[in-house]
Amino acid sequence: MGVVMKQAVFESVRYSAMCQDCGAELECLGVQALVDGRLRWDVESTCSACGFAVAVCGGNLPSERRDQMLSEHGPARLQMVSPSAKSVAMMQVLRAELGIDLVNAKAVLRRVLSGDYAGTLPEMELLALKLRAAGIAALATRS
Repeated sequence: MGVVMKQAVFESVRYSAMCQDCGAELECLGVQALVDGRLRWDVESTCSACGFAVAVCGGNLPSERRDQMLSEHGPARLQMVSPSAKSVAMMQVLRAELGIDLVNAKAVLRRVLSGDYAGTLPEMELLALKLRAAGIAALATRS
């Protein structure tokens, strides 16, 4: 029996916020991670002025941090290793994971097959993981 290695995929961004204790600038480190088949957003913050520190784990990625992550790291793309006649299975996975209807799933599938569907590396790796679980060869790549 072989050992299955699970690997986390993550990207991080640094940003500033206001300290809730003293109002000074707070240094924040945010990480979007794919861990055990789930996306999570974790933030650690420390105030150099008053020493206030906090860690918030397991939240949803705020849109402004997602935009920052895409800007700093560049988008990752979902790529089909060998596009085949499994479009129905692909659409089923996309509908389930993205919470979209059939019309939107068809549009997303067209973008995936043309190499135009992108997001953060953890987001694309989650979709690739779900597609591979459905027997569809897929990768998250960054060009």
